[in-house]
Amino acid sequence: MRVEKKFISQEYVNRLNQSAFFIVVDYRALTVGHFTELRKRLRKTGAEIHVVKNSIFRIAAKEALTDIGTGLSGQLAIVTGNKDISATAKVVKTFDKEFNKPKIQFGYIGNERLEAPTLMTLADLPPIEVLRSTILGLIQAPASSLARVIKAYVDKQSEPEALPAA
Repeated sequence: MRVEKKFISQEYVNRLNQSAFFIVVDYRALTVGHFTELRKRLRKTGAEIHVVKNSIFRIAAKEALTDIGTGLSGQLAIVTGNKDISATAKVVKTFDKEFNKPKIQFGYIGNERLEAPTLMTLADLPPIEVLRSTILGLIQAPASSLARVIKAYVDKQSEPEALPAA
């Protein structure tokens, strides 16, 4: 491999190692203006998109993660990020609905491959903060109910008994 390609491959490996996930998208027919807009939207979720050369990316992915096999054909870009894959997938899905591009191919969280339908399901999830607060509410609900029952019992016990009518 030529020196330039080794440098690019190492850049891909570094990007993959620093990212909690990546999503492979086909950006065919995406204009520069649309690509710039997609970058802006992804930046808000803590993600980035980079155009990759398929053959070099395959080598880098094999070095960083695992052999990703087939599926690297066409004009591909990689979306990487460290925060919430759900929010990132939602941005890509929304952008696809608006402009009919880019198309999600597959993705990885750690060493687990996620196909396009799975990523679309993740995109439909609420943001991580909402999920956390929902789970916290579910955990706190039984304790709150128990506290209300105990308080009602204590209040009932401390009420003075009514005097009989004379």
